[in-house]
Amino acid sequence: MKAIIEGLLFVSGEDGLSLDELTKITGRNESEIKEGIKELYNDYKSDEHGIQIEYLGEHFKLTTKQEHKEYYKKLVEEESSTLSQSALETLAIIAYNEPVTRMEVDEIRGINSSYVIRKLLIKGLIEEAGKKDAPGNPKLFKTTDKFLDYFGLGSVKELPKIEKEENILDEEDLFEAKYKE
Repeated sequence: MKAIIEGLLFVSGEDGLSLDELTKITGRNESEIKEGIKELYNDYKSDEHGIQIEYLGEHFKLTTKQEHKEYYKKLVEEESSTLSQSALETLAIIAYNEPVTRMEVDEIRGINSSYVIRKLLIKGLIEEAGKKDAPGNPKLFKTTDKFLDYFGLGSVKELPKIEKEENILDEEDLFEAKYKE
C-alpha cells in the first residue's frame, strides 16, 4: 500500500492528496491509508532520503527536507540564465493563453509540465493567478512583469500575433466524392 501512496503523492505534485482522495483512488479504508502514510513517514525520517511526507492544507504532500535547502538553492542559483526549449514552450503557452492551468499547458504541449512550471515560478517569470472554477479548483498561471522585462515587452499584447492555419478543405469538399463515376 505504501508504494501506491508514494506514487500517487509523487504524481499529484505540489497539490498533494487528501485522505478522502487517497481512499477513493485506492478503494482502501482510512486506517489502511493512514498506516501506509505512517510507514512512509517513518521510512523517510532516515538520512537516506531527501524527501519527506508533510500534511499541509489538509493534503499529504511529498516535500524536500529543510536540512538540505542550501543544496536546493545552489541548484536554482547555478542554473544558467538562459531558458531551455521546454521552458520557452511553456512560457509561450502561458503568455498566449493566460490565465491557464498546468493541465491546459500539458494538453497543449503533450507532456507533463510540472517541473518546468516550478522552475518558471522560482525564476519569477510566471505567478499564480488564482484558481479556476472547475473540478478540483486547479491553480491558474500567468506571466509576470519580470517576464515582460526579460523579453523587452510592455505588455503581453505586444507578443507577435499567431496566424491560424488555413483550413485546406472547405466543409462542402468533405462530402464530395473525389472519384467520378
